[in-house]
Amino acid sequence: MRGTLAQVRSYERSVQLLMVNQFTINLGFYMLMPYLATHLAGPLGLAGWTVGLILGVRNFSQQGMFLIGGTLADRLGYKPMIIAGLLLRVAGFATLGLVESVPALIAASAATGLAGALFNPATRAYLAVDAGERRVEAFALFNVFYQAGILLGPLAGMLLTGVDFKVTCLVAAGIFALLSVVQVRALPARRGDDAEQRAAQPRTGVFAQWRGILRNRPFLLFSVAMIGSYVLTFQVYMALPLEVRRLGGEGAFGTAAVAALFAVSGLSTILFQTRVTAWCKARMEPGRALCWGLLVMGVAFVPLLVATAAPAVQGGPGRWLLAGGPPALSALLLAVGTMIAYPFEMDTIVRLSGDRLVATHYGLYNTVCGVGIALGNLLTGAALDAARSAGMSALPWLALCALGLGCAAALYGLERTGRLAPPVREARPGALTA
Repeated sequence: MRGTLAQVRSYERSVQLLMVNQFTINLGFYMLMPYLATHLAGPLGLAGWTVGLILGVRNFSQQGMFLIGGTLADRLGYKPMIIAGLLLRVAGFATLGLVESVPALIAASAATGLAGALFNPATRAYLAVDAGERRVEAFALFNVFYQAGILLGPLAGMLLTGVDFKVTCLVAAGIFALLSVVQVRALPARRGDDAEQRAAQPRTGVFAQWRGILRNRPFLLFSVAMIGSYVLTFQVYMALPLEVRRLGGEGAFGTAAVAALFAVSGLSTILFQTRVTAWCKARMEPGRALCWGLLVMGVAFVPLLVATAAPAVQGGPGRWLLAGGPPALSALLLAVGTMIAYPFEMDTIVRLSGDRLVATHYGLYNTVCGVGIALGNLLTGAALDAARSAGMSALPWLALCALGLGCAAALYGLERTGRLAPPVREARPGALTA
């Protein structure tokens, strides 16, 4: 851990602040969101479809607006979008705790989603610009802070929600308010490396910029190929907990085993992310690292596949081992696959953008992957239901393994054909080379 902190201190102040920001953002977000559905269905007594609508609006407003948020960041600068997103989340979280009417709750949920769409692309583009040639290592550290927030947020939320969910909302809103003040005072204003070049040229319309990005075929192919990585890693929150509770029951053991999944995933990233990235960078090209990351994610479901062939155990330590062991091992392998792929994934987006309109590229990438996650989770849920109905418990794990292997093969094809290499930028008239 000391080595990680020493690495963080080796970057300039803006990069350090962005990493702390991401930890704090995730701390506040995961302090509240895991308990929102229970609050809506319990104390507020809302119907299941209404709860689903409110949660769905948040997800849609975030995924659907990523492209807008990235475009605004490239046009107006990264700092204004980060601050605007933080302030919008202050309003959204405070409203979630103070109102009970469905329209107000929907509006608050939409605000929290839109907030993420504003600051996420801007933060990543800002980090890529200020980290410079060290951005792979910077994104590795960024993931450490990201996972630390995810790990600690629910624990803090559990304590606060034990008092009152309103307290949780107001504390989360206060965290974002404090973070907003810090950004205003301490975060330097920053624009993309290509800002001066774009300012010197005739003003290009938003739709023209979008059309240019949509014509970037390698970037679009890469975005589609990476959808599988997000579908697979999301199963730590969906398929793996469902499997734990199916085998271990809904009691104390099931709750503890699900918590262990999150702990395994978060702690392994915090402890080993920078070492994994350094090892991979020293031994392989970015495209090859991405292939290996997706391959490990696909293989992560093999322990669950093997477990389906084990004889049923009715109770005792054997049942606990079968219910908790394979899912925990799968969560660990998913974390390892993510550790391998994530820093190179973020770097590849910048390279494929040609260092132009980086935030807009991040925004479109997040939108594509968000749509893919929604469809992938829908199909995964259908596979889980079909497996239970037909008595074919191996079906979902086979499908997820195949998804990981298929995406790894797609990335391998892109890497072999040179489509993951940065585009050649046209020389500007009058430019000098040294």
